[in-house]
Amino acid sequence: MFQFIVRRLLQLIPVLIGVTILVFSLMHLSPGNPAHIIAGESAPPDTVEQIEERLGLNDPIPVQYFNFVKDAAMLDFGNSWRTSLPVSEELWPKFWVTFELAVYSTLFSIFLGLIAGIISAVRKYSFADVSIMLIALFGLSMPNFWFGLMLMQWFSIKLGWLPPTGWGTPEQIVMPVITLGTMGAAVIARMTRSSMLDVISQDYIRTARAKGLGERIVIYRHALKNALIPVVTVVGLQFGSLLAGAVLTESVFAINGMGKLIIDRILARDFPVVQAAVLVIAIVFVFVNLIVDISYKFLNKRIDLE
Repeated sequence: MFQFIVRRLLQLIPVLIGVTILVFSLMHLSPGNPAHIIAGESAPPDTVEQIEERLGLNDPIPVQYFNFVKDAAMLDFGNSWRTSLPVSEELWPKFWVTFELAVYSTLFSIFLGLIAGIISAVRKYSFADVSIMLIALFGLSMPNFWFGLMLMQWFSIKLGWLPPTGWGTPEQIVMPVITLGTMGAAVIARMTRSSMLDVISQDYIRTARAKGLGERIVIYRHALKNALIPVVTVVGLQFGSLLAGAVLTESVFAINGMGKLIIDRILARDFPVVQAAVLVIAIVFVFVNLIVDISYKFLNKRIDLE
């Protein structure tokens, strides 16, 4: 186990190098001069040149990339080109908001998706199964921003139960979590049903039933544990996707998270903030995948991580 973790951590190095090259190249190849945006369109050329010199934009591209990687390795992302504040002060408060939103949405997806998938698998081809799969199909098909607006229209405007925007209080958390977690719950429900049906048809499940074990023990102690392996993989991928792609939900509910920060700073060509944000997301995504791989061993002792 220890050797596996060390090997995966070492594999993190080339992944992060690839991420830094990709995000650095995309930002520098995108149209628009950051110095022009900072100085204003009507600024004289001398002012623009001074800003380019101060930001290091006149240095060769390899030198700029080396300086970026060197500072990032020391966890020093510099100052924002837009606000002149340290990038860490700009990034971390927004990151924790998005991280909380992703965690709560993932927990909601797991809870709802597992229950729906188990019921659907146990009652195969019944009215409950067909109904759950139709609802799951609807959950997969509808856009998040539309569902969020519908929730806001119903629970905030018509009923007045929940605040329409913001983040922090339990009342403000409900609608964004439901909005962002519904699609994930639909995916988990379909994956759980499929995996459970495969496991239930195995010989050892028939043997457990032949021994006289109760149906609930057979399902939850024997079948579900083995059926969770592909589900855990999907959950890990979804968490990373939620962390990186919550910008629409954050925009609908006016949540000042990292997705909104990245979009705003891309438009402002604020390279240090964008590069730091993407790098942080990549690191979290890799560590989530590591946790998913380790969880396989706990779900099935026969899996050899080495």
